[in-house]
Amino acid sequence: MDKRRFLRVFAAAAVAVAMLSGCSSIKNMFGGRNKDKSGEPAKLVDFAPTVTVKRLWTASVGKGEKHLGIGQHPVVEDGRVYAAAVDGGVSAFDLNNGGQLWHYASELQLSGGPGAGSGLVVVGGLEGEVIALDAADGHEKWTAKVNNEVLAAPVIGGGTVFVHSNDGRVTAFDAETGARRWFYSVDVPALTVRGTGGMTLGPGILFVGGDNGTLTALNVNDGNVLWTTPVAEADGRSELERMADVDGEPVLQGTTLFASSYKNHTVAIDGPSGQVMWDSEHGGARGVGVSNSAVVVTDKTGNVIGLDRNSGGSLWQQASLLNRNVSAPAVQGDYAVVGDFDGVVHWLRLNDGAFAARSKLGEAITGTPVVSDDIAVVQTSDGKLAAFALQ
Repeated sequence: MDKRRFLRVFAAAAVAVAMLSGCSSIKNMFGGRNKDKSGEPAKLVDFAPTVTVKRLWTASVGKGEKHLGIGQHPVVEDGRVYAAAVDGGVSAFDLNNGGQLWHYASELQLSGGPGAGSGLVVVGGLEGEVIALDAADGHEKWTAKVNNEVLAAPVIGGGTVFVHSNDGRVTAFDAETGARRWFYSVDVPALTVRGTGGMTLGPGILFVGGDNGTLTALNVNDGNVLWTTPVAEADGRSELERMADVDGEPVLQGTTLFASSYKNHTVAIDGPSGQVMWDSEHGGARGVGVSNSAVVVTDKTGNVIGLDRNSGGSLWQQASLLNRNVSAPAVQGDYAVVGDFDGVVHWLRLNDGAFAARSKLGEAITGTPVVSDDIAVVQTSDGKLAAFALQ
């Protein structure tokens, strides 16, 4: 194992320990006599639910990612849920009833995505494989290869498939044939959070999060850089202190882009120009949930924080999920929804951050919940998929 790969694997372990153990000492981490319990996961506190959650259906997509730290989550397109498992292939389900529509079996370890759009479902693998499937029936249309593992979901639009691999390279493929059109590359820091910057497609622009703490806008036609803006400055004495990954998919609302960094910063950026509209000192690497009035983020310790969408000012903070390795949030109606390391799904009120509902699903939830047509779909690390509606 070369030095860079060793450091990246070490970072993943360090971050996982940090999220689950908080500030516990090394002695305590490995079974010493230190009785400090400040880093233990918070125990869930009972509350009176203020909204009723109905589980619509559950399904299995395979063996799941287990402890790889990939953060796999499904994608919803045209009333269908597409999901992949590291071991188990790709499956399509009906959003409303969970009926399986098709299954693509694969012996490859599938890690990135899936992404869906323009009649395609595209998934990446741990060895750099890229597989494009027909969204209608799941048959294989083409395959390609990149030079590093694919952990982020591919993005599809304008006749092009965009793949962000773990070496910092974005590769554009022709959606019909799989032929490579162009690539963009940026240096990756030696030490990063496990994961790869997510991508979001705008009109003629691909927005890409970077492990160096930046957000970059690329011309979709040729990959030329339109602008690069720091979400957080990658500063500090050590590689660990300089970690500033932007791993969650940026959220584009109108012409405003919202993104968050592991270095506890969340920004609103004007999409066409790259100018920062506001900058908040709250954030995390996994991404944001955006409503008409609030931007919700989860920091590295498990705090869930509501920010004013227009100014970035703090609206509320929910600290009762400390050290529970909380997922990035999604917005479902008037609520933020997150998952945790114990497979519990939590709904928080957007106006004040108070708990509104809770449901126990299974193993750890590291991927972001996905909301479509007022239905939240959640994937666990053991490959379980569940859909929830609020009543």
